[in-house]
Amino acid sequence: METSLNGHEARVLGVLVEKAFTTPDQYPLSLNGATNGCNQKSNRDPVLDFSEAEVRVALHGLRMKGLVGVSVPSGSRVEKYRHNAKEALKLGDRALAVLAELLLRGPQTSGELRTRAKRMRDVSSPDALEEALGALEELGFARPQAGGRATRWAQTICPELHPDAERAAPGSAAPTAAAASASAPDRVEELEGRIGALERTVQRLVAELGLDEEAGR
Repeated sequence: METSLNGHEARVLGVLVEKAFTTPDQYPLSLNGATNGCNQKSNRDPVLDFSEAEVRVALHGLRMKGLVGVSVPSGSRVEKYRHNAKEALKLGDRALAVLAELLLRGPQTSGELRTRAKRMRDVSSPDALEEALGALEELGFARPQAGGRATRWAQTICPELHPDAERAAPGSAAPTAAAASASAPDRVEELEGRIGALERTVQRLVAELGLDEEAGR
């Protein structure tokens, strides 16, 4: 299955996943609902202005890639759209919520993801978030980025959506002493995230080389 998305498809998929979690009584979404979700000003970066025609084309592209299905509820003539991402991408709810957050708001630190993604699914503990990020990294849907004060995670299925994702955060080269002190807990958390990512890489290499853990140390 094709998992490389363009910017319109990525935003629409993120919206469908988000709304399925946060407003299940209003889901699946109509074309108008999906368009409004794409263009809303909260929980979006960048804020966009898609037309219904653009969203319709994106939905068609997602359907062709097996990521979206369409239905017409009984007694209605309005098509409704739902995502198939959980099954198609083979992701659990937590990992899917984190991926949607990355699609909707771009690269983020572990602390930001824990705070923001919990509106969709509970990833408030470091272990829960690390498990979700590990699943995304293993499948090639997200990766940690070096540079800046803290490691940020970025989705990889649509690089064009956040073209400067590889850059360090603005102003990170020379933080003030106060800012450095205030961000110390976040930096500790990010270091733990880096260690977790390194451990997963070592485990993967050990498995690929056919070595046991003792030989791999």
